[in-house]
Amino acid sequence: MAHILVIDDNPEFRDILRAHLDAIGHRVTLAGNGDQGLAALESNADLDMVLTDILMPQRDGVEVLRECKKRWPDLPVIAISGGGWIGAGELLGMAERLGADRVLQKPVRRDDLIRAVDEALRANLKRRA
Repeated sequence: MAHILVIDDNPEFRDILRAHLDAIGHRVTLAGNGDQGLAALESNADLDMVLTDILMPQRDGVEVLRECKKRWPDLPVIAISGGGWIGAGELLGMAERLGADRVLQKPVRRDDLIRAVDEALRANLKRRA
């Protein structure tokens, strides 16, 4: 299965995502903010996908998404947001315009997460073929 990097500043949410992804056989690496996430990307050449929250301290998910698409353009990125002062819909729309392969709104249902991960991984395999 895939090696997936999950970047979110909420430890409980990270653990929920990890549990869902572990349960279907994926290997998961966790990061608590964008800086940690980008460091993990640089040190793990075998990563197959990134799931990133948008609103985080230090370096937000928009910056992570931009950096991923610039440095690792073939790496699928799923953006996740619960909103905040801007609103989840606007943030996720911006993430799509910046190249997110899929977007999910918090709270994320298990089935929606699994579907988005599967679709993004399959789409990436087709692009590479």
